[in-house]
Amino acid sequence: MTPETPCPVDADAPHARFWPTRVPRAIEPPQTSLWFNLEVSARRFPNKPATVFFDRVMTYPELQQQAERVAAWLHARGVRRGDRVILFLQNCPQYLVAYYGILRANAVVVPVNPMNKADELGHYITDPQARVAIAAADLAPALCAADAALPAAQRLHELLVLHYRDAMPDDAFEGDTVPPAWREWLGTRHPLPTLTQGRVTDWADALACTDPLPPHEVGPDDLAVLPYTSGTTGLPKGCMHPHRTLMHNAVAAAIWTNGTAENVGLLVLPMFHITGMVAGMHTSVYLGATAVIMPRWDRDLAGRLISRWKVTHWTNIPTMVIDLLASPNVERYDLSSLVFIGGGGAAMPAAVAQRLQERFGLRYVEGYGLTETAAPSHHNPPDRPKLQCLGVPFIGCAAQVVDPDTLQPLPTGEAGEIVVSGPMVFEGYWLRPEATAAVFFERDGRRWFRTGDMGRVDEEGYFFITDRLKRMINASGFKVWPAEVEALMFRHPAIAEACVIGVPDAYRGETVKAVVVLRQEARGTVREDDIIAWCHEHMAAYKAPRLVEFVDALPKSGSGKVMWRLLQEQARAAAASTPAST
Repeated sequence: MTPETPCPVDADAPHARFWPTRVPRAIEPPQTSLWFNLEVSARRFPNKPATVFFDRVMTYPELQQQAERVAAWLHARGVRRGDRVILFLQNCPQYLVAYYGILRANAVVVPVNPMNKADELGHYITDPQARVAIAAADLAPALCAADAALPAAQRLHELLVLHYRDAMPDDAFEGDTVPPAWREWLGTRHPLPTLTQGRVTDWADALACTDPLPPHEVGPDDLAVLPYTSGTTGLPKGCMHPHRTLMHNAVAAAIWTNGTAENVGLLVLPMFHITGMVAGMHTSVYLGATAVIMPRWDRDLAGRLISRWKVTHWTNIPTMVIDLLASPNVERYDLSSLVFIGGGGAAMPAAVAQRLQERFGLRYVEGYGLTETAAPSHHNPPDRPKLQCLGVPFIGCAAQVVDPDTLQPLPTGEAGEIVVSGPMVFEGYWLRPEATAAVFFERDGRRWFRTGDMGRVDEEGYFFITDRLKRMINASGFKVWPAEVEALMFRHPAIAEACVIGVPDAYRGETVKAVVVLRQEARGTVREDDIIAWCHEHMAAYKAPRLVEFVDALPKSGSGKVMWRLLQEQARAAAASTPAST
């Protein structure tokens, strides 16, 4: 497809008055693959920490050298240009090594959420037609179990297994460096699992590979990453992002946040997710900055790392800030090094934002984007943010609010569907031409992407979300797609029907509720807690319903469709009428 040209903000656009003076309105990013960002930073900064993981430093040259060895290993195992390689692990230095190694091998990264269980993983092998995977040792058995359940022709051929422990300092488990709850998880050395009809290799053996590197052949228009996103129906879909879409937003995020090579970022958003991947990992490597990596969220570890490494930039979700400020130890932490703090995924409560500004002089800067838009399509100007606001169209991006039926632009203040166009927009859904056609339309010589989010734009050109066309549930920034959860729940032998909805939650913003009709023989013997426990065994924890309600029947329309919106409205009305506990 033809790359979208940048759309410089019109001088007459309402938000032009508030555009940061130091920020260009459109950019010309490097016309290379993302790999060259690492190669350049390694040559420019031979002694610079690229990553910090529990106080162990990996320099840029070390990162490059290890990524090249992984690339050589992949090539020796038959990986060729355009082949898809699964990446299944939590945040750690090896994530960057593996990711850039896949790119160096001219292949395509398929990042998979490490919270997924075996029942969910088969799709991520079969849909991208992956034959090679890289996984953490604690997660690899689930991937192997999913692989064993597939037809022989669709199974993995190669699996590379790593341990987080190998990227940590020798004394990591002394003192308070590692949270106590993580010590067994991070410290255990697991035996290599078995693939039904493939080979399993230890990470150290891949790094020791002496095979020659293949020529680096890919450029900006080649496919780089295939992150998966779900929708209102069906299984998750792969979003086709070439190098140029991620490159654009990696460079643009650096400019927007006044980034330099002296940045020290706290990289706690998961790198499998588009925001952690682009605004966290790729922006840091492009700048030659330092990424202080957290494998999971822990508020006191975050406080210690910000203090210890003088973190300057922290992209997060609001619940992380809420949690850190609620820590009884918050007074011990020195957050004075922070110059930028912001994120998205959920609205920042006004009271928390005010406390952040009063205590630390920091304005929380919210942004908005989807997997399809390589993270930000909108962002608040750091010097003039609005709370609970998506911001203004990002560098090079055009955005409008349109009538979802006619697709014609609507007047200021009127609610409609948000549509975007620009060089960060993906090319389409992998092997889903009909789904791709459904989310794009042409007008005025531009290709517009339908976000599925309802919003409005104010008189100053700032965008706000008002509702969603899709059924997506936003739980602490994690996107939960009811159709996917329902499909998994229908595997439970006691469930006849299930409808999954989002209900208000004081901490998570929204939480997942399942309204369930039990089979006749299960009524009176299966409890709500049984369903919740089963869901936690068979799906990622953030997807699993926290609330289950048994009903005799689900409300249905005349055409037989479950009236999920009615159930959701009833649940929200009930929540609004229930006094808050004190």
